[in-house]
Amino acid sequence: MQPEIEPTAKSDAPATPHPSRAVRVGLSGKLLLLTVVFVMLAEVLIYVPSIANFRLNWLNDRLAAAHTAALVLDAAPSGMVPDSLAKQILDSIGARAVAMKMGDQRRLLAAANLPSEIEHDIDLRHVVWWRAIANAFEVLLFDAPDDAIRVIGPAPMAEGQFIEIILDEGPLRTAMLTFSVNILLLSLVISAVTATLVFLALHYLLVRPMGRITANMVAFRADPENPSRIIQQSGRRDEVGTAEAELGAMQRELASMLHQKSRLAALGLAVSKINHDLRNLLASAQLFSDQLSNLPDPKVQRFAPKLMRALERAIAFCQSTLSYGAAQEAPPERKPILVEPLIEEVHEALGLGLDVPIRWIVSVERGLTVDADHDQLFRVIVNLARNAMQALEAHGARDPARDQIRITGRRDGGVVVIEVSDTGPGVSERARSHLFQAFQGSTRAGGFGLGLAIAAELVRAHGGEIKLVPGTIGATFSIAIADAAVDLDKQHGERASA
Repeated sequence: MQPEIEPTAKSDAPATPHPSRAVRVGLSGKLLLLTVVFVMLAEVLIYVPSIANFRLNWLNDRLAAAHTAALVLDAAPSGMVPDSLAKQILDSIGARAVAMKMGDQRRLLAAANLPSEIEHDIDLRHVVWWRAIANAFEVLLFDAPDDAIRVIGPAPMAEGQFIEIILDEGPLRTAMLTFSVNILLLSLVISAVTATLVFLALHYLLVRPMGRITANMVAFRADPENPSRIIQQSGRRDEVGTAEAELGAMQRELASMLHQKSRLAALGLAVSKINHDLRNLLASAQLFSDQLSNLPDPKVQRFAPKLMRALERAIAFCQSTLSYGAAQEAPPERKPILVEPLIEEVHEALGLGLDVPIRWIVSVERGLTVDADHDQLFRVIVNLARNAMQALEAHGARDPARDQIRITGRRDGGVVVIEVSDTGPGVSERARSHLFQAFQGSTRAGGFGLGLAIAAELVRAHGGEIKLVPGTIGATFSIAIADAAVDLDKQHGERASA
């Protein structure tokens, strides 16, 4: 008991007692206790019928001895046996009286110290197993040691019908208690041996590997980016080996992801700094372009508005790059826009002129309009077309008849479908598994996958769908944008049912 500590004068709040620390039983201790309990339970299930069978065998032994005594008593001349001999015979079988029914007569062969009352009758000619168990526990728990019982069994002679003996229940109860104690001691020994063997086996097979896995998880949690904390495989081919393999794979993926997150955080900080300065430079260029618009030269007047729009888009892109990953894109301001002029702006922004060995093909339905945000859809198509152009250039674009970028557009009910395709090398299997994921789904070496990630985010903001069309030459990306009042999933369902 801990001594009480009197509070100081400066402390008005009552002292909070420290909570008592609970005793922690480990997996090994629980396993040992459960093994002992289960083995003892099995021994109890064995003991219950065993004690009943022991009682029946003990009584049958007394009846067998009474059979032999009956032969001796019945062979005596005129059935007269001296009292001393009869008492010796009865003492040898532990009975007070022996009687036998032969034919229609019931004959008392020997008797000594007959009790005044018989408490229980036991008929061994018809024994029910559940009743035998109940009677055995009645003898152990409820009957008095000095009770007298009558036991009836089949007679040994052909003309006899049954033989009965009168016994004291005390010797039977003492024998049953001795048997119970022996069974208990044997059960304890078996439980100890079995529990030890099972404990050692399960400790080697389960507890020790689980402790190793747990310790590794704690160590990995403390320093997940340390490759040495990844669990080493034990080479087992069972469930524990599978758990180790899956844990190791998960730890490697998590460590790689955390390492990538750290690099991306550093990259994001560097991009933010560069982007901030770049935005200031673009703002200065915008001021210079304002002055160019005042020059009377016709060519300047022709290209100045386009230069102004390009600079405005560049400044907006810089701003969106700063906010990428930290906030959602602005909600699209949807309105009907013509697709052909939009694609022409994309063509001019990419600078695909006569000196570039890539053919630009546009196949759009005449007068096709789409319900979308102009600037956001422009960014989507620019990103897809720029990826196609870079893929062709990396593949060695030299022949416009072979190296082509094709943009098609059509209306399918309430949905506008725009496809951007190229005749390049296509998308690798590695890129397909992480398509539209930033820094993972790049379709070319040295790329970051940001263009596809931004395009997918903008299309989803319109409630649309973007996907890679399989089975085409090169790569074909399909953009489906439904009108504002049309449910794209419902449109797909109606088309499939048709």
